[in-house]
Amino acid sequence: METIEESAENSFMERKSSIVARWQAFVDRSTPYTTYRWISFGAVFSLFLLRIIFAQGWYIICYALGIYLLNMFLAFLTPKFDPSLEEEEEDEEGPTLPTRNDEEFRPFIRRLPEFKFWYVSTKATAIALVCSFVPAFDIPVFWPILYVPFDFGKRKYKKVVNMDAVGGGESSSPSN
Repeated sequence: METIEESAENSFMERKSSIVARWQAFVDRSTPYTTYRWISFGAVFSLFLLRIIFAQGWYIICYALGIYLLNMFLAFLTPKFDPSLEEEEEDEEGPTLPTRNDEEFRPFIRRLPEFKFWYVSTKATAIALVCSFVPAFDIPVFWPILYVPFDFGKRKYKKVVNMDAVGGGESSSPSN
């Protein structure tokens, strides 16, 4: 005999799977509408920015979202296969076009596809928007720290000057 807990758990799992299936169907239907998808991202992002500007807070969430979106944008622009590594394997002349039928031409393939970029960006912005309503995330940010250069505190290496190239090195002719 089924208990009330098992019945509630089954009901919850059925509802969860129903919601997940509806969400996936919505995402699948939105795939061909690139322009409308990016307009929806712009709307969610604008809502988030308006929330941050008018609330005058939650800058740490804004900063984290900015770093995440920049990271995703760089992954979107980066090729899946690094051509510089392939160039080292090939002749020193650089990349060449296929000359035989058994060589395969590989077009530019992104490391992060456009749809995935839109999806993770929209999801991250929506999460950041929700987090901006939670007072626990309104952490004060000491703003000068955001302007510190990224190389601050890193070890600096001195440039080694080749004295022979400059003309100040010892001569190779014997001196008397």
